[in-house]
Amino acid sequence: MGYSVDINCDMGESFGAYTLGRDEEILDFITSANIACGFHAGDPSTMRNTVKMALEKGVGIGAHPGLPDLAGFGRRNIHISPQEAYDLVVYQIGALYGFVKAQGGNLQHVKPHGALFNMAAKDAELSKGIAEAVYDVDPELILFGLSGSELVKAGENIGLKSANEVFSDRTYQEDGSLTSRREENALITDPKEAIHQVIRMVKENKVQTVQGHDIEIKAQTICIHGDGQTALEFADNIASSLAEAGIEKASIKNIL
Repeated sequence: MGYSVDINCDMGESFGAYTLGRDEEILDFITSANIACGFHAGDPSTMRNTVKMALEKGVGIGAHPGLPDLAGFGRRNIHISPQEAYDLVVYQIGALYGFVKAQGGNLQHVKPHGALFNMAAKDAELSKGIAEAVYDVDPELILFGLSGSELVKAGENIGLKSANEVFSDRTYQEDGSLTSRREENALITDPKEAIHQVIRMVKENKVQTVQGHDIEIKAQTICIHGDGQTALEFADNIASSLAEAGIEKASIKNIL
């Protein structure tokens, strides 16, 4: 039996004249780039530059819309209605679409960021607003959501291709949700442990929760984070480790 998985990374989360971090190098190890659209991070110049780099390296481009919260990096819960979610997602997809189109590319997917992503994972109505926004802009876009979440269900219900996303460096709760970043055990800092978790999710469709139990999980795309000090090394390590485990790195378009 062959195994394949998409590898995605959040990118373009810096500003103008400031560094883009390790984004350019990390693009060598991933298949999908989620590019910030200005609400939680990023700005027009950063968006343009990140799109350019992704196109040059043949990486699928996705809009990464977040809550309007630069100070909190989009990770603080803000109560918004499904209509407000619809509006801010359409707005941010449109912003990135302009840069992709201007450089002769195509937008591949949409992945909500941070608190918006986690809120939608459990809120069916909020997820419906997000999914409708994506569908109305372009029904060919792929919607990324937490594996088994309300967001994935909302995308499928409206007719979108929806990708079940798992995380290499985050811990899981019994209900399949991610452990809150406010908790000490939210992040996996040991690269070997993170890689072991990813391989199990892809090959066995299981993940161990912080409570010590295995739960079922579907892994079609893996998120790695590009903003840590060892992000580039981890991206390289996880790509090579997957290959050694017989797991092919593949575009999400070829998986769904």
